[in-house]
Amino acid sequence: MTTDPSPRPAFSNPHKQRRGLARLWHALRHSLAGLRAGWGEKAFRLEALLALVLLPLACWLGRSWAEAAVLAGSVVVVLVAELLNTAVESAIDRIGPQWHDLSKRAKDLGSAAVLLALLFCGAVWIAALVARLS
Repeated sequence: MTTDPSPRPAFSNPHKQRRGLARLWHALRHSLAGLRAGWGEKAFRLEALLALVLLPLACWLGRSWAEAAVLAGSVVVVLVAELLNTAVESAIDRIGPQWHDLSKRAKDLGSAAVLLALLFCGAVWIAALVARLS
């Protein structure tokens, strides 16, 4: 008789039992709820509205599909970073309103990630504009 060496969690999440299309459907619903929650953040809303302008512009500005993909990808990276930053801030805020060094550090790291994404996006777009207009 063999025993299963893998530990069994005390709590079984019923969502983990779904398979196939049902699992994909539920994952999609959670993702859309996340986008709706992100839309409630001013920074994400501004970046999403800019993305509505920049994503079609990427197709015009890019001289190849690869250039257009890099331009569009740099915009998407900003949106992803902003959503992750919001997730970190929400988790920290759920813990409590009191000030703590680690909470500040987590929020600062999330903010730094957004800043780096914005700087990368700006650099990619400036380089593409210079190449296209020169």
